[in-house]
Amino acid sequence: MKNEPFVIERTLNASVQKVWEAITDKEKMKQWYFDIADFKPELGAEFSFPGNGNEGQCYTHLCKITKIEPGKTLQYSWKYKDHPGNSLVTFELFPEGNATRLKLTHEGLETFPGDNKDFARESFVGGWTYLIGKSIKEFVEQ
Repeated sequence: MKNEPFVIERTLNASVQKVWEAITDKEKMKQWYFDIADFKPELGAEFSFPGNGNEGQCYTHLCKITKIEPGKTLQYSWKYKDHPGNSLVTFELFPEGNATRLKLTHEGLETFPGDNKDFARESFVGGWTYLIGKSIKEFVEQ
């Protein structure tokens, strides 16, 4: 159970194209996700961005795109500067009529330091549930 990836799926009342742009266009991403100035939706592209922990600590996320299939799949590695561990985030899009089912999988969470509550599974569950369940949904459905 401990090594199971976190998976969240939501159906968004928006086209696959609109959802794809929301997860790959850096100007759109900063409206619901993070402001990632160096993001390029290209295989092998590397990017980083800051994020805050539960008590205001700043963590630098280091990511590299490992798979990209336009309109279908975006996958990247996700680790933290100066902290052990490496994980993989995958966004998958599935057309469902005029809507899109978005499936996000974050695997490798168990590789992060277990003694830091910012890296606890519950922290990722809370973050992704907000981002996928509320933030992107409200952005693409507006």
